[in-house]
Amino acid sequence: MTFATAPLLLTDPAASDRFGAALAALVMPGDVITLAGPLGAGKTSIARGLLAALGLVGEAPSPSFAIVQPYAPPDTRLPVLHVDLYRIDDPAEINELGLDESVEEQLLIVEWPERAPPDYWPHALAISLSMAPDGGRRLTVEVPLPWRARWSRI
Repeated sequence: MTFATAPLLLTDPAASDRFGAALAALVMPGDVITLAGPLGAGKTSIARGLLAALGLVGEAPSPSFAIVQPYAPPDTRLPVLHVDLYRIDDPAEINELGLDESVEEQLLIVEWPERAPPDYWPHALAISLSMAPDGGRRLTVEVPLPWRARWSRI
């Protein structure tokens, strides 16, 4: 059971970074965050803001070609897998990535989650981005039960 937030407006890339940093204060191993939206909507910007707030020095590369980009302490305060499913053509390929093998021990950030089967991550904090007419980004979030208490702190 989830609830949807009212849309938030991210006016510029710095706002995306700040939103990612706010998420970093809430995450723990075993969490899944999905980032959906069209190309250029700011999915990777939010992920980069989150990773920077977790301690990553320098800009995180987009995992578009690697598909899975791992991070671990001491580079980040907890283990993270940053995943980009854009190049996945068949949802069955996702099982080959081994994402579920150690999900309890790390944070999973997934861009392009719509490439996975429906409800593949039922307890994910599901973030959707769209382009706003003024050039900013409109963000909505589906907040699942495991996130409810933490979400109230954002």
